[in-house]
Amino acid sequence: MVPTKQHRCVHSSTCICTKGHITEEVIFLVFNHLNWNPKSIVNLSRTCKWFEDLAKRVLWKEFCTKRAPKMILDLHSSGTHIMDGNWRALGKLLICCSGNNCNNEDGLLFNDIQTVPSHFVPRPRFSRTSGKSFLLPQCRNDVLYVSDSCDHLGQGSEGEIGFFRGVFKSFANTRVKKMLIGKRAPLHPTEVCPYCKVKMWDMVAAKMVPPSASWRLGAYEDCIECYVCLNGHVMGVCTLLPLSDTDADEASE
Repeated sequence: MVPTKQHRCVHSSTCICTKGHITEEVIFLVFNHLNWNPKSIVNLSRTCKWFEDLAKRVLWKEFCTKRAPKMILDLHSSGTHIMDGNWRALGKLLICCSGNNCNNEDGLLFNDIQTVPSHFVPRPRFSRTSGKSFLLPQCRNDVLYVSDSCDHLGQGSEGEIGFFRGVFKSFANTRVKKMLIGKRAPLHPTEVCPYCKVKMWDMVAAKMVPPSASWRLGAYEDCIECYVCLNGHVMGVCTLLPLSDTDADEASE
């Protein structure tokens, strides 16, 4: 059910919304008809603070629920009323590859990689089974969803690279977070999570990325970078192994 609580526009005295809003129910029906188009949600959010707040509370939640219903149901089954880092961050993670964008002028998110801007991924696939490959044996009771690799040709110093991203269920209660704190794992010195803008732990420096992760990605074992933010969003990059002739033929089919 759509929340009926209304919020006053706090954008500015010149905002056209000071003349009044259409109801949240009407906006809900419009976006339902648009099949929760993410670009339309972004455009509406930029209109004013009232619409931005509505998008955070309602529209991004509905988008996530419709885009990945089974995954969201599982992430929500712990009883939390909102995802860590908010629904907008999760919506962005579902459909956006982080690339190698930097959040400041001090450097790039990942090393030895050319600038790769963040971009829309039309058909993302996240897997809980794949997530197990990124967990140490003592952390296998944690739940992590990881995307398929988003491959880019000729962007790395060693060849083709693949970006991946993911999200933990109830990250605050995971064994992974407890171990990161116990190990005093280093935070990225300059960058923050591209999805929720909070600090990130370096999983490789903490020795928290098992060899099975490179096998799952089809990557060189010593060519993986991986970070997890304080809200449990995972992002990383790897150098992919070259395809064999047989693999290449299968891929072309």
